[in-house]
Amino acid sequence: MSGFSAQWLALREPYDHAARSASVRDAVAAHVAAKPSVAIADLACGIGSTLRAIGAHLPPRQDWRLVDNDLSLLARAAALGKPPLVTVTARPVDLARDLELALEGPLDLVTTSALLDLVSANWLDRLIVEAAARRLPVYAALSYDGRTMFEPGAPFDDEILAGFNAHQRTDKGFGPALGPAAAARAVRRFEHYGYSLVQDRSDWILGPNDRALQEPLLASFAETAAVTTQMTAREIANWWGGRRGYLAQGRSYLTVGHVDIFAWPTGSR
Repeated sequence: MSGFSAQWLALREPYDHAARSASVRDAVAAHVAAKPSVAIADLACGIGSTLRAIGAHLPPRQDWRLVDNDLSLLARAAALGKPPLVTVTARPVDLARDLELALEGPLDLVTTSALLDLVSANWLDRLIVEAAARRLPVYAALSYDGRTMFEPGAPFDDEILAGFNAHQRTDKGFGPALGPAAAARAVRRFEHYGYSLVQDRSDWILGPNDRALQEPLLASFAETAAVTTQMTAREIANWWGGRRGYLAQGRSYLTVGHVDIFAWPTGSR
């Protein structure tokens, strides 16, 4: 998987942190609260946002295994400051090919953020099978679920969103992506393997003061429409021009739907 710059990940991090479900995060914390230390594998770690988002809610002694195939992101994640009782190991792994390597050795928790909607059904099933075989709990945050609301509403909003959601199902390095269907499939498959779950929405709620994130997001909607819809170039340009106008006027609001899941093994299949 590639294509996510450190700049983009840094831009979205505060919005991700604000959006994460407190109830799902608290379920993760409660699950490991009695442990004297906790060992975590963070899959597709990027610049280490998950560690910063939940580290303060876990037992003080933590051993993080940060896993990614982007060496520059790994180096940045491993170099960032951390509390004295937290150890971090960067592990370069091609998750599409070598998922099992990322899960080797003693672990108490698997985490990932903004990943499940990028992977294929086969890869997601593989992750769940490997986790179930090791009796590992999984915290998967910020999976895009296809819900996006534009305010004010405008002509072609529905067509633009349909095109974006179609693009989310294209191959992101793991085969044809699940896109908006990922969270619902993960819930079904975890339950099939005897897991209990909590889930909750973790939406980005963006207003006029969030133009720095709104603008590139809206631009990406316009870009994907050119290849996933029957809209003409003029129609797309008019939609994008209208949205930029709302941004400039301080009238643009954008809600992007995500789902957080925490799944832990409680039974046998």
